[in-house]
Amino acid sequence: MFNNNSSLNKARIVIFSTFIGALVFLPIYYFYPYSPMPKNVVIDRIVVFKSDHSLLAFSQNSLIKTFHVAIGKGGTGHKQFEGDQKTPEGAYFINTKNANSGYHKNLGISYPNTQDIIAAQKLGKPAGAEIKIHGLKNGQEFVGKFQCWRDWTNGCIGLTNDEIDDLYEHTPIGTPILIFK
Repeated sequence: MFNNNSSLNKARIVIFSTFIGALVFLPIYYFYPYSPMPKNVVIDRIVVFKSDHSLLAFSQNSLIKTFHVAIGKGGTGHKQFEGDQKTPEGAYFINTKNANSGYHKNLGISYPNTQDIIAAQKLGKPAGAEIKIHGLKNGQEFVGKFQCWRDWTNGCIGLTNDEIDDLYEHTPIGTPILIFK
């Protein structure tokens, strides 16, 4: 015969074990030190896979670093117009660097390109601009590595402050960036 008390006790044990596991794992994850790229590396290509939430940094055709990123909170698909909160897809390049951003530091992405502008005009809307790879919003650094647990940007690509410091240091203006679905 089925014993309700036994099932309830098993459920409590599972919940308690999960809670204890989270208490142990989360601080280790949060405080585990960031491992920067080697000092002499120059990033010459960036590839982003939105579906995997990954940014891959390459130098001389070698993968140097993989970052787990947050993307635009507007859902899947290519950015179509200003305000849709989607991260664009396509071939762009790093066109600016800002060490004093409202989001710690940023690397500007050359969005919109000609195709983006034409597509937005067909919808009767502006394409938008100011798409960046950036750190955490100033004053919210405490979020740290948890930033990548949900999509929170307005179409940009989000990293931790340690990660953007590293990528910023090694990435020159003109670096190509390919953004895929």
